[in-house]
Amino acid sequence: MADNNGASGLGWFLAGLGLGAIVGVLYAPKSGRETREDIVNSAYDAKEKAAKLAQQGMDTANSYVEQGKQTAAEYADRGKEYYEKGRSQWTQYVEKGKSLVQEQQDKVAAAFEAGKEAYASKSEEPAA
Repeated sequence: MADNNGASGLGWFLAGLGLGAIVGVLYAPKSGRETREDIVNSAYDAKEKAAKLAQQGMDTANSYVEQGKQTAAEYADRGKEYYEKGRSQWTQYVEKGKSLVQEQQDKVAAAFEAGKEAYASKSEEPAA
């Protein structure tokens, strides 16, 4: 089943209002002048009601637009916060990784030097 929304309801309301006015005029025991005046008055009333309903619809739509803007702004702010948090964590991990790599390079260099010294000291010993 289709949901009835405000625009569809407004259309049916105006159609029913117009149809009711026409039926009322046709079955009313009035003179032509009175009937024409009633038609004009009914049309004017319908116009006023339609304008009020349209204004209410516009107000409601504007309210939803403002709520949407606020929600979007909140999500954008939250996204910026997460981005900055992730960026700072990434920077910390990169720095930590650089320091670990440097430590390992220093250890390898020290081990290499120790190996060179050990080899050199073994080479200098006389063969027995």
